[in-house]
Amino acid sequence: QVHLVESGGGLVQAGGSLRLSCAASGRTFRNYYMGWFRQAPGKEREFVAGISWSGISTNYVDAVKGRFTISRDNAKNTGYLQMISLKPEDTAVYYCAAGPVGGKYDSWGQGTQVTVSS
Repeated sequence: QVHLVESGGGLVQAGGSLRLSCAASGRTFRNYYMGWFRQAPGKEREFVAGISWSGISTNYVDAVKGRFTISRDNAKNTGYLQMISLKPEDTAVYYCAAGPVGGKYDSWGQGTQVTVSS
């Protein structure tokens, strides 16, 4: 498993942007696929975006397509989520996650709060 720490969350007005970072340690990040999830208070955690170990393939939940971009820098053991045109409904705690190729997400960060005001 990989130890993950998110950063970059904060307060932003609707239409603004934020860039989240996910620093990984413990194992070579290159060997893991990674993704981002989010959870509002009292709500279930939902998938937001994912990226393959190679960085070639990405996928997004429909609600963020065209606004969020996931990327990774394996040499720096870091993943990113660039968020633009933020909406109040994007407000949630965002979690970075990772998993071994061929497996499921098994490593999770502690979360970083993103709050979007109207």
